Amino acid sequence: METFDADAVVIGAGAVGLSCARALALKGREVLVLEAASAIATETSSRNSEVIHAGLYYPTGSLKARLCVEGRRKLYQYCAAHGVEAHRCGKLVVAVDDGEAAATPALLQKALANGVEETRLIDGAEARRLEPALNPEVRVAIHTEVSGLFDSHGYFLALQGEFEDRGGSLVFDTPVVRGAVVAGGIEIETGGAAPSRIKARTVVNSAGHQALPVARSIEGGPRYNGVRMSWVKGSYFVASGRAAFARLIYPMHNSATQGLHLAIDLGGRTRLGPDAEWLPEGSKPPFDYEVDPARAEHFYREVRRYWPGLKDGALSADYSGVRPKIVGKGQPSADFLIDGPEAHGVEGLVNLIGIESPGLTSSLAIGEMVAGMV
Repeated sequence: METFDADAVVIGAGAVGLSCARALALKGREVLVLEAASAIATETSSRNSEVIHAGLYYPTGSLKARLCVEGRRKLYQYCAAHGVEAHRCGKLVVAVDDGEAAATPALLQKALANGVEETRLIDGAEARRLEPALNPEVRVAIHTEVSGLFDSHGYFLALQGEFEDRGGSLVFDTPVVRGAVVAGGIEIETGGAAPSRIKARTVVNSAGHQALPVARSIEGGPRYNGVRMSWVKGSYFVASGRAAFARLIYPMHNSATQGLHLAIDLGGRTRLGPDAEWLPEGSKPPFDYEVDPARAEHFYREVRRYWPGLKDGALSADYSGVRPKIVGKGQPSADFLIDGPEAHGVEGLVNLIGIESPGLTSSLAIGEMVAGMV
């Protein structure tokens, strides 16, 4: 087994791991990224809606609220500077009954408290002027102009290129097996075709679905005995025919998801989802990402509440992703768990656990935060 020293090791080459690697490299650190898969961003990062979130929904003062707003601003700037396609199309969050309409002022106030710009409450008539295909029964809507869509894969490649240009390295098919806190750093043992033992001054655990097991495998590190993972599968469908909307359309959300939203993706397709299917207790990765065509019935029912023109037979299964949750079904959504030396006392170690939406939008801000921790 090969043994060598490293300055900074990032475990996981998803959006957040690559952003952490970039931020560390920009601070002059020599970065090695270890990825268990054979390509970048094969897990949660590439199985999402590619939405740039405004920051409406998250509890004021939470990491999700702060990092989403900060990350969204940075993401638009980053895409413009690096030639990554991004479309600031805006979003309508629509209320189609009196109960939903009564909840919109509180959501608007939360958005404003979170620092979300260019967001206002409009009546149903104005919403339908903006999007004529909306249900005539729409009572009111929240219109935010800062939401958008972007080419996430182009973004991942830009992050990879930027940290590699500064001397960083990325190795694939290299899962982390175990680790230990040792004098002067953290020692990581990897598997794969070329097992190795790496002693690093800094280790950032951004292993996505495997982040909690990786954290627990590091002897002398925090155990997270009170943390349990749950998993929510989200499926997407596409609607055939000409696009009926120009903006993102969201229904008022529930506790597990922001609802079956509608987006016109960068390829011009009308994409719907994700839904929220809680996987059985005890489920573990790798997951089955096949989309059950029978779930289309739920999509027709829910989407027609705001888009009555959705035709029978228009939907076809597209793809799915699995969101990592550190809360169970029926519990309030949890904040990001970003645990650095000040929290657990291990110098040079940062664990990122339960990084779900808005993790992609927040990724640049998360990377800078993590680089500042070590």
